[in-house]
Amino acid sequence: MVLGMTSAKAAHIAMFSIAAHGHVNPSIEVIRELVARGHRVSYAIPASFAEKVAATGATPVVWSSTLPTDDEPEAWGTELIDHLEPFLDDAVQALPQLAGAFEGDEPDLVLHDITAYPARVLAHRWGVPAVSLSPNLVAWEGYEEEVAAPMTAGLRASERGRAYYARFARWLAENGIDDDPDRFVGRPRRSIVLIPRVLQPHADRVDPDVHTFVGACERGVEGVWERPAGAEKVLLVSLGSAFTKQPAFYRACIEAFGGLPGWHVVLQIGRFTDVGELGEVPANVEVHRWVPQLDVLKKADAFITHAGAGGSQEGLATGTPMVAVPQAVDQFGNADMLQALGVARHLPMEEANARTLREAVEALVADPEVARRAAEIRAEMAREGGTQRAADLVEAMVRA
Repeated sequence: MVLGMTSAKAAHIAMFSIAAHGHVNPSIEVIRELVARGHRVSYAIPASFAEKVAATGATPVVWSSTLPTDDEPEAWGTELIDHLEPFLDDAVQALPQLAGAFEGDEPDLVLHDITAYPARVLAHRWGVPAVSLSPNLVAWEGYEEEVAAPMTAGLRASERGRAYYARFARWLAENGIDDDPDRFVGRPRRSIVLIPRVLQPHADRVDPDVHTFVGACERGVEGVWERPAGAEKVLLVSLGSAFTKQPAFYRACIEAFGGLPGWHVVLQIGRFTDVGELGEVPANVEVHRWVPQLDVLKKADAFITHAGAGGSQEGLATGTPMVAVPQAVDQFGNADMLQALGVARHLPMEEANARTLREAVEALVADPEVARRAAEIRAEMAREGGTQRAADLVEAMVRA
């Protein structure tokens, strides 16, 4: 049942996120739906995403961030600590900004991205519930022992790592929170998970009292793509928005499918590759810096993807077989999950060339078991509820 204004009192809801597509896009339709149901939503976000937030009807609360942006992925460094310190640095400097912005207009409920550490501190200070809107996998029973401890053992033993954890714990204590930093980050009290359950490792060991899977919350119309007349098979190639400085990879895709009878290729190259680096582009390949991905996938037969959370979900939601060529962080795990589901091939970047890409795509498209499994997962995801269920859960917490 969809809860409307007749069953849920209008509330002031505050959402907190960072300026990154992979963290804003997954929940943007939930925000739009909450506004449509009559709630007042204040959305704390850096200026670069203020216009996108305002389009939902929410009020942007603009703050200044020190995090690297999508335009500078190399600024994140190469070691684990390089990926952790910036979030703590940003949280420490952002907290007084955000506290001041909401002073005298505190919300009834806090929603937050997994990276928005100040949100949970402010919710604690204000005495209101905090709910994580997770755009990717969540911790399961045994996660700390099986994954986190081995991954951070070296970090905790290093001088730089010890300084990071000491500073994080001190910041939490100063704000009245007695918790281990890793647990603070990875163990929210309540979480709405914006991925399909099939993408969650060890889903049977995830606490259902904390985490509720609602699946992908489909984005609104971001453009329309028309399938060319006469195209027997359509292939979409996209490495997302951040890790797109890959001219050699794009040339391999063109070599694999350029001029191939019956195939039409939609190639998204992002902002960091010059079209001139691609060489001669055959007539059956259209090149774009950006495409309305979901609309293309609804009409595509195959998808070469970096296996980011958004692309993985949209591939599953449209029943499109995928060749997963991960570039960073959680994408490697997503690629393995997609392959284990029987709807994709995990092809490491160093093995991706014209021959292997073409062989993988053609094998997937020709396999009836892949088509059957893709349709099965698509139907299963449709039952998870998406945007409407996520908004229902938020409203239930408002009432509580």
